[in-house]
Amino acid sequence: MSTPASDSKVADTVENAVQTPEKEQPYAALGLKSDEYDQIKKILGRRPTSGELAMYSVMWSEHCSYKSSKIYLRRFGQKVSEEMKARLMVGMGQNAGVVDVGEGWAVTFKVESHNHPSYIEPFQGAATGVGGIVRDIISMGARPVAVMDQLRFGAIDNPDTARVVHGVVSGISFYANCLGLPNIGGETVFDSVYQGNPLVNALAVGVMRHEDIKLANATGAGNKVVLFGARTGGDGIGGASILASDTFADGGPTKRPAVQVGDPFAEKVLIECCLELYRDELVEAIQDLGAAGISCATSELAANGGSGMRVDLENVLLRDPTLTPEEILMSESQERMMAIVAPEKLDAFLAVTGTWDVETSVLGEVTGDGRLQIFWHGEQIVDVDPSTVAVDGPVYERPVAYPTWIDALRDDSASALPRTDDAATLKAQFLDLLGSPNLADTSWVTNQYDYYVMGNTALSFPDDAGMIRVDEESGLGFAIATDCNGRFCQLDPYAGAQLALAEAYRNVAVTGAVPTAVTDCLNFGSPENPEVMWQFGQAVDGLADACLELGVPVTGGNVSFYNQTGDTPIFPTPVVGVLGIIDDVARRIPSGWQDAGENIYLLGVTATELSGSAWAETVHGHLGGRPPAVDLAQEKRLAELIHAASQQELVSSAHDLSSGGLAQALAEAVTRFGVGARVWLREIMERDGVDAATALFSESTGRVIVSVPREEDVKFRGLCEGRGYPVLRIGVTDAAMDAAENALEVQDVFTLTVSELRARSQATLPAAFGPTVVEPVG
Repeated sequence: MSTPASDSKVADTVENAVQTPEKEQPYAALGLKSDEYDQIKKILGRRPTSGELAMYSVMWSEHCSYKSSKIYLRRFGQKVSEEMKARLMVGMGQNAGVVDVGEGWAVTFKVESHNHPSYIEPFQGAATGVGGIVRDIISMGARPVAVMDQLRFGAIDNPDTARVVHGVVSGISFYANCLGLPNIGGETVFDSVYQGNPLVNALAVGVMRHEDIKLANATGAGNKVVLFGARTGGDGIGGASILASDTFADGGPTKRPAVQVGDPFAEKVLIECCLELYRDELVEAIQDLGAAGISCATSELAANGGSGMRVDLENVLLRDPTLTPEEILMSESQERMMAIVAPEKLDAFLAVTGTWDVETSVLGEVTGDGRLQIFWHGEQIVDVDPSTVAVDGPVYERPVAYPTWIDALRDDSASALPRTDDAATLKAQFLDLLGSPNLADTSWVTNQYDYYVMGNTALSFPDDAGMIRVDEESGLGFAIATDCNGRFCQLDPYAGAQLALAEAYRNVAVTGAVPTAVTDCLNFGSPENPEVMWQFGQAVDGLADACLELGVPVTGGNVSFYNQTGDTPIFPTPVVGVLGIIDDVARRIPSGWQDAGENIYLLGVTATELSGSAWAETVHGHLGGRPPAVDLAQEKRLAELIHAASQQELVSSAHDLSSGGLAQALAEAVTRFGVGARVWLREIMERDGVDAATALFSESTGRVIVSVPREEDVKFRGLCEGRGYPVLRIGVTDAAMDAAENALEVQDVFTLTVSELRARSQATLPAAFGPTVVEPVG
């Protein structure tokens, strides 16, 4: 039989709090400032009980309350057009945003951070990051169908990097593979600025019918509050307030108990159980238990529903019977959900959870009095207005200061770095970039993931975006890409955020999908640093302005502050995810060419834009200047052009130009399927007035390479000219008699075989972390 919470009585009741106003409480150890503690006392008209203090400490933490970012995040809601609302079904404020993708289908998606836990316990930190974001998707009423990850590690040759990389990648692969969810894309970046503070961002996406959307709003007095899933344990206590809302001290991480422990098999059962509950219409509202656990679920459900709630905490099923009520309220144990269930449906609800062998306990019921009241063996230990816990927390207008160092950094432009026309030197630089940690083949990471489980993956690694089929009959699907260049954001956070959005938008467009909606994970240093707050405000403004111009709404996301070690913050890293809709995945466009004899076209114009580039970093160890200019109107025209070309089936491949420029894009297009190419730079150099190094390595935006079958050549050129988009034929795809001799030839510069390109690209990560997992051959 289920073991409920311990029978031990507690002294700190609401009545006791009234009678002992002078009692000293450990608010600082729980992450609260003294003025915040005073504010809680003012709200309550007395000192908080220990249970109330626990709830406020986690819910008012930076991680849960967004107290330093709220005033900025409102700008996403202020800069909205009718175009942005057209497909938005659920926006910011719920567990995840929901977008109408047509034919009665909806897609929900969101990206969140699990950065600090992944440094302390890389395996569990990353694994539970996946589990948490998947539960956000379940709680919207959707079946999860895919995950992605955005990873940033320290220098590849630092002794500690391997520890974090091995743990994080194995944690992600373990959890997602066990859930049976394909991992369809992401990013892997190495930079010493993330050495003591890696970033582990996880994205999940789910699919549902329009009528199946669920919200986290507790309404209906008398409805039951039901906790189901895994038991509550001592892991993850205070994770949101103590671990995610503070920096690492110089002495190193000591907060090990704050990292949760995940069980993907329990979560898989929970997914199927929830979907059956939804199918049978047994749930009025639902909330996953992630950051802040029961404190979050009860207060948010009650606040969102404008209702009250009475909970008997001793009914919580425990793994550890010694837990105190405060610890139960703060625990972030994984694989738990809270549902609001009508009394007449409770037996049917319990029958479903019983069928799935999911442990369930009825904690209490919804009330109409607007109070959240929690009892422990009949004694009241919490009596609060839930809005004061979940909604009306502190709002800070942190001091903002223009960085003292940024002007000097921007004045140090990469245009002053030596560039060469010497063919041998250009070849050497090309190979250096191809084998550099951030451009090298990532199969060491991605081969540990299952891309194709569930059978609906249309595109995945190493294409520019992941794509999933939603409807088997019509072929309806969606594509998702995530991007961010922290080096660009360090130079200019406003432009850097726009560049992240533009690249993700372009990566979705080159698959043939129509970019539709945005999620973001904003990773920054300490909000108590005025220069960091300047960076944050600039990035939010840049993203909000760009979304408005492109007509794509921000549906939700996450802010992660305190990403720094000591006084050194990470580069601003606003990861942007873009979701696009494709009416038939059979028309998807891969990123590499598959047939010889096709013409290769460069769409867009190349300028001398090398500041912040992979070339500047790899060849010169340089960061300075201004990042490439972004023309959002041009990005939109480019996306529309590629979509029109895909509808008319005029292009057989498309690949965006970003990190590493044309050189990297060509290498990736050649190695994708092993078909070679002959390319010339002369026309680019003459038309755009650039030298050979710039033609190869510039990271100018709004550029894509496409391959066009010869029989479609006239139509394709006519399409580009009719839309006024710059287009230039720069080569042809080529296959040798012996496939082993297929090569990339850049005329007058170098020729490298596909096998040489792959050898250079595939050597880097295994040299640092060990052999790449080879997929078993059937």
